[in-house]
Amino acid sequence: MTERGFDTRPEDLPASLPIFPLSGVLLLPRGRLPLNVFEPRYLAMTEDAISSDRLIGMIQPSVERPTGAEPPIYRTGCVGRITSFAEEDHRYLITLTGVCRFDVIEDHLTPRGYRRVTPDWQPYRDDFHEAPDGRIDRTRLVAGLKGFFKQQGIRADWSAITDTPDERLVTSLAMICPFGPAEKQTLLEARDPAERARLLTGLIEMAILDPSAEQAGDRPRAN
Repeated sequence: MTERGFDTRPEDLPASLPIFPLSGVLLLPRGRLPLNVFEPRYLAMTEDAISSDRLIGMIQPSVERPTGAEPPIYRTGCVGRITSFAEEDHRYLITLTGVCRFDVIEDHLTPRGYRRVTPDWQPYRDDFHEAPDGRIDRTRLVAGLKGFFKQQGIRADWSAITDTPDERLVTSLAMICPFGPAEKQTLLEARDPAERARLLTGLIEMAILDPSAEQAGDRPRAN
C-alpha cells in the first residue's frame, strides 16, 4: 500500500470530475473514506483518476432506492483525493481524503462507462480552511452521542473523542453515524462545521427520542 500527502490547492481543482454515486455514503472535507472498488466501470474510473490528478467526486443518488445504470444525483457532492491505494483479488482498495464540496452544473457518461460532471467550486472555497475550535456546543453533542451510541450498540473511545478537535470530531461523526441518505445529504450541505454540528446534534437527539425510526447504514458499499 502506498500513501502520499500532497495537498490539493484551490487552483488545482479541475473543470471536469469523475463521480462515484453511492447512496448513504458521505465524504466531507478532510474526512477519510475507505472504498472497495470492483465494478468494471469504477475500476476504470479509479485507474483514470490515478493516472491524472487522483481526484474522485463522491455524490449520492437523489432517489432512496435507485434503479437503472444512471440514477439521478443530488446537486452537491464532495471531491476526494486518492491518498491510499492497493490492489487485491481483482479489486482496488482506496482511501479518499475529502478536499472540497462542489455543485453539479452538468454530467455526462464517459466511453469507459462512468460519469463525469462539470463542477462549480465557487460556493465552497472556505472548505479549504479548517474551522477553529470553540464554535460548537460540544457538551450537548457529546451528551447526545453517549445516549445514541448506547442505543445503537456502538462502542466508543471517549478519551479519544474528548481529545479530538471540534471539526475533526463533527466530520468523523457525520460520516460514520448510521443516518439515512437524506440526513447525510443535509449534513453535507450544511454551511460550515458549526452548522453541521447543530444539525448532527439534532439528528442524534431525534434518533434517541424515536428509536423505532429506520436508520440506513452508511458503510461504503463495494461497486
